[in-house]
Amino acid sequence: MIKPDLLLHPTPGGLYCPLGDFFVDPVRPVDRALITHGHSDHARSGHAHVLATRQTLDIMAIRYGEDFCGTSQSADFGQTISVNGVTVRFHPAGHVLGSAQIEIEAQGTRIVVSGDYKRGADPTCASFEPVPCDVFITEATFGLPVFHHPEPRREIEKLLRSLQQFPERSHLIGAYALGKAQRVISLIRRGGYEKPIYIHGSMARLCDYYSEQGVELGELRPATTEDKKSGALKGAVIIGPPSAFNDRWARRFEDPLAIFASGWMMVRQRAKQRGVELPLVISDHCDWPELLDTIREVGPQEVWVTHGREEALVRWCELTGIKARPLHLVGYEDEGD
Repeated sequence: MIKPDLLLHPTPGGLYCPLGDFFVDPVRPVDRALITHGHSDHARSGHAHVLATRQTLDIMAIRYGEDFCGTSQSADFGQTISVNGVTVRFHPAGHVLGSAQIEIEAQGTRIVVSGDYKRGADPTCASFEPVPCDVFITEATFGLPVFHHPEPRREIEKLLRSLQQFPERSHLIGAYALGKAQRVISLIRRGGYEKPIYIHGSMARLCDYYSEQGVELGELRPATTEDKKSGALKGAVIIGPPSAFNDRWARRFEDPLAIFASGWMMVRQRAKQRGVELPLVISDHCDWPELLDTIREVGPQEVWVTHGREEALVRWCELTGIKARPLHLVGYEDEGD
């Protein structure tokens, strides 16, 4: 067996595989990049060659333009691909549409880079599949014992009750444009809400793509109104990116009730700082129990933690008898949450 560090190790540009001469989710343009998913902190433009799932490549083209890289190659889930003699396979990560874990194997050593992932059911993307490995590389966005995320269906019930209680107010939901917005729409539909849902213009192409890929979102309309007093969107569900809450767009609507969908809404101070009236704890990352369950299920000899609350997860691994270390990778945020 080759030592894991010789197969993959952190560099200022991101995780690098010297044997295959490629990076995973590099934070700056490189010659060859393997991309786990389409969020901008993992998928950047400017690489000479990109290997990713077809859906991730499509999402990158939507976000960055058709010329986001020099050349690209799509990987099917489970397909074995050789990159300069190193075997790589992509497996579902359950984070957003097209998101993947990347299995890297050479000379008897297998490393799985999980990217961002979640374990809860989500009809808008393929479910996470645990992959046994020698080294499991995990995020720790919610890597503290305090984080236990509630059932998303219950959170959506709060929204539906609010729509009944305040039918005169526009319900303005902040949700990231890729993944979270489509998941929230899907959850609302599954909760029985059949009226049109209004979306910010920045989400239109991604929502169209999700629909093309068979994700049912129901009737979506552009959230545009010039006359605030028209009452056109009175009592409507409107979804926009969190950044839009601070501009003129959000002030167009009828007595808007501020809502934000994120795992961070468990932290009351965060909700208060954002001026959120109705926090919805809906996360696209694992909570603490799910992180531990995943590590037990995968059964690695070592765990490397990329970003987030690394210390607690590393300590838990050590107490459990699993070798672990933080990678302190720079450039990865919680955009998808």
